[in-house]
Amino acid sequence: MAYETGRTADPISQALVFHGPAGWHRVDAVFAMTVSAEIGHIVYSIGEQTISLPPPEPVLALVREQRAVAARSSRGPWWRMLVVLTDSGAPQVDYDYGDEPFPPGQLFEPQAYRTDLSAYPRDRVPVWLAAYIGHGSRQRRAPQQAAAQERADRADAVWATLTVNEFPPFPEMWARWATLAAAFIATGSTWGPRMLPWTGVFEGAGHHGSTLHALPGGRAVLSGGVWNAPALDAAYNDGASIPNLYAGAPHWVSDPTLNLRAESGLLSFCYWWEAGCWYRGQSPTATECAAAVPGMWTRDTVAGILAGLLPDGRDDRCDAIAAMTAAAEAGVITRGILRDVFGDDDRFDIDGAYHQYLLAGLAPPEMEPIPAAEACSRVRDYITGLGLDTTGYPLSQLTAERFGVGWTVHVPVPEGALAIGRAIFCVGDDGVLEHSTADPETATAQFERRFAERNGVGA
Repeated sequence: MAYETGRTADPISQALVFHGPAGWHRVDAVFAMTVSAEIGHIVYSIGEQTISLPPPEPVLALVREQRAVAARSSRGPWWRMLVVLTDSGAPQVDYDYGDEPFPPGQLFEPQAYRTDLSAYPRDRVPVWLAAYIGHGSRQRRAPQQAAAQERADRADAVWATLTVNEFPPFPEMWARWATLAAAFIATGSTWGPRMLPWTGVFEGAGHHGSTLHALPGGRAVLSGGVWNAPALDAAYNDGASIPNLYAGAPHWVSDPTLNLRAESGLLSFCYWWEAGCWYRGQSPTATECAAAVPGMWTRDTVAGILAGLLPDGRDDRCDAIAAMTAAAEAGVITRGILRDVFGDDDRFDIDGAYHQYLLAGLAPPEMEPIPAAEACSRVRDYITGLGLDTTGYPLSQLTAERFGVGWTVHVPVPEGALAIGRAIFCVGDDGVLEHSTADPETATAQFERRFAERNGVGA
């Protein structure tokens, strides 16, 4: 965070000393202030303990006086002042003019800053703060608004711009995003992209970030914000029109699919994928959005990032990395592929990395044969849960017999009785349970066919 730093605030420091408890060796104080609102927080350190105290009025009065003095300077009044004082040495005083967002608990309601700017006009306001006090929900796009705007755009012949050779095609982008997320997780990094169900998330250094939402029908929305985007600066500080990021957008480009920056007026780009192409409204080019998206431009880009995450670059894993990126794009990632890249020791989180691919839908289900006892338990719960008639079908006698992809579970036919129409249950290794009255051979054959269809494997 950037501050204007000073060396003295003697009256304030003296007041902090005077009002402090006995035995303190350090005090950390922060004051947030406008002409209509103020917050103060003081923490005294005594040995290994800390004591938090609200600032007494004499201290606040001195802080107000100091801000009034700052208001007569060329920079104008600060919005936060931070003081660090030890029992030896001069105080350190930092004046925060909002170069970065204020932390939680130290941000006032927008009107407080509007009132302050009326009292102390400034040539420019940090983009994030200007958006905070003046976005007016202009970037929000509720589904009802989206549908109405889509109809209006069509009536007015407002078409989206089809982009070529900017962002990678969505399927490749999705797989590479997931691959980078898996790699950062595997190496224990708290940075880097992440996968959530149907969503890729990225928050980069310097407050840039984006989300990639996957939608049914092979559609997607990529949106986010570049910190201090010139177009937003011009809109909030110079009165320019805010870019129409949704010009020509379909109705499904709406709040649920947009990056949360839209809520605070800091969305600087929005692209959507349909029918095999990326489209945009008045968004900047992909190059201008690069800081806000992970490095998923090419396989080589991804491979270079992965190699950089591994100890000493792991040059011997180039082929394994290439195989992993290819497998991700094909949607056939396995734990074995991950171990080929990261190894099989405790230094790397293979389970966490694999889970990122599972969330992205790029790892086929891992299935081990379900235990016979569990198959019987599931059938018993199914029968009792539905209240099925078990006359002549004692559940204590349920038996499991293995077939290719699961178990048939049934009560054996009593000696001399006919098996025609007698209930059997198929329990697959993927957990699916089916109730049938067909003969076991027919029931299992049909079950295996459906198992192959739903799991994408050969029967």
